[in-house]
Amino acid sequence: VSFDRIPMHVRQAFIAAEDQSFYEHRGVDPVGITRAFVNNLAAGGRKVQGGSTITQQVVKSLLLSRQKSYEGKIKEIILSVRPEQHLSKDEILALYLNHIYLGSSAYGIVAAAREYFDKNPEQLTLPEAALLAGLPQAPSRYSPFRHWPRAKARQRYVLKRMYDSGFISAEEREAALARP
Repeated sequence: VSFDRIPMHVRQAFIAAEDQSFYEHRGVDPVGITRAFVNNLAAGGRKVQGGSTITQQVVKSLLLSRQKSYEGKIKEIILSVRPEQHLSKDEILALYLNHIYLGSSAYGIVAAAREYFDKNPEQLTLPEAALLAGLPQAPSRYSPFRHWPRAKARQRYVLKRMYDSGFISAEEREAALARP
């Protein structure tokens, strides 16, 4: 789907959930990577937080294997600088939103909007956008079809991040949380 067909609140939901400093960094967020490393180390080596930027996720989904390793992470970091030199941030975000896996065999925002809500992306409401934006971290774990309480908790998290980022007001957040 073209970038201009993706509503601002949908874009902002994914940015808030996945990469709050998307428009500030140049493909890699050293602070985010360090924070994720420290939090994962504190959790006994379990992955409790990701450190990949949206650009890194685009590189990984389009150029690298899904296998997780330190070597793969280094390649991802190195390759993530290139798209930032040749594409605008909006073009990178459009690639991300068109290719990200969102569970239930849905790749991209169009497929996910249809799969979960039987809508086109332009028709998504704020609570629906927040629910979808919560999926990339663990699509099967946060599936609203199989794990509704987790999906709802993740939606609350995304709405909080959107509020904390200044994308939505407290009233908009509360109204979104109240919607079924």
